[in-house]
Amino acid sequence: MLTLLHHMPWMCLLWIILMAFLFAQLEIQIEGPHGWASHLPTWRLPATSPLRLLFGGRHITGYHVFAFSFMALAFHWPLALFGHCSLPIEARILASLALFWILEDFLWFVLNPAYGLSRFKQHHIPWHPHWFCGVPVDYLVMSAIAITLFAYSVWATTPRSL
Repeated sequence: MLTLLHHMPWMCLLWIILMAFLFAQLEIQIEGPHGWASHLPTWRLPATSPLRLLFGGRHITGYHVFAFSFMALAFHWPLALFGHCSLPIEARILASLALFWILEDFLWFVLNPAYGLSRFKQHHIPWHPHWFCGVPVDYLVMSAIAITLFAYSVWATTPRSL
């Protein structure tokens, strides 16, 4: 199963971009200009919940718990379908999922008529409290994790000669 993704990483990347584009459009239709489900009728954990660390300090909403869970299951669908799992495959899936969320979040701003690229700035986006070099720190952390996992998945499946 990893063979197709191993030999066609650009196909995998294009698929992730397409999924991120579609999901960003869906979220724009649901949330409108009000990001991080701020105006949706969903439950929120208390601001004092230590679980907020898992969400970069942001409020944890039912909307996001279920959206993240759904996408995690969607990315793991090939494992359920083919019944084969390995550490390199899981690393590739988690790298792809991290990349998906980075792209989806960025596209939400770029494609959202209430934002656009010109408003992709910290003072317009309070639910991304930590920024570095003009981007949310989450993007940088998740990129580093995705690159590490992807590199491992390639390294672990590359034949070595003795």
